[in-house]
Amino acid sequence: MSKELFTKELIHQKLKEYFGFSSFKGNQEAVILNLLSGRDTFVLMPTGGGKSLCYQLPALIMDGVAIVISPLIALMKDQVDNLCKRGIKAAMIASGMTRRERNVAFENCINGAYKFLYVSPERLSTEMFQTRLREMNVSLLVVDEAHCISQWGYDFRPSYLRIATLREQLPGIPVLALTASATRAVADDICNKLYMHNPQRLRLSFARPNISYVVRKGENKIQQLVHILERVPGCAIVYVRNRKRTKEIATELLLHNIAATYYHA
Repeated sequence: MSKELFTKELIHQKLKEYFGFSSFKGNQEAVILNLLSGRDTFVLMPTGGGKSLCYQLPALIMDGVAIVISPLIALMKDQVDNLCKRGIKAAMIASGMTRRERNVAFENCINGAYKFLYVSPERLSTEMFQTRLREMNVSLLVVDEAHCISQWGYDFRPSYLRIATLREQLPGIPVLALTASATRAVADDICNKLYMHNPQRLRLSFARPNISYVVRKGENKIQQLVHILERVPGCAIVYVRNRKRTKEIATELLLHNIAATYYHA
């Protein structure tokens, strides 16, 4: 489809068709129009702000397959599963897959059967990926958790630096960098490391009017926690510094007849 046909009317129609929404949130529409016009885009958006839709919708409209680079297998699987539930063909290449399974996924992307291919940054330099990439019609390059490319970011991943060479192999393909955590210095670093050409930078407000923030100081944290949990309805999440404390606090809450369990990575 030619860029001239990428109208606001069309993207609203596709938004309803694929995702069941009648309107966009925040800067989603601006991001989508940027990508459809072929412009590199940097997006700073809070978790839950709808980052995935920013690339999924334009990729569904554009010809070819979108390559999405993500740092965690769990994140990739979640995205692929959600797309498949909507009847949208998507694949991921990850460790644990057999060579045959990887070949099938690549073939489906090359033949136009799939619209999305999720890969980790470490996968980019493998011989199989490099060979198959040359056979694909790539529509869009998406870098999720883009702060991982910055040495000033909190989760630097050296393998993200290889994305720059991928850009050289895909001239003219728009790049979308997504993150929920980036200072101005990190944002500059991301755009430079990805060789972004005159990128449009968009930021969605992190304000959550339905959330209030309160800081309390006290000697007995468990006592205060129990006091709050007994008076505030609904479920609660308690964040602590280490695995040991997750179990200890859950046990303390159970002793106070508050249903609780613990979870850690």
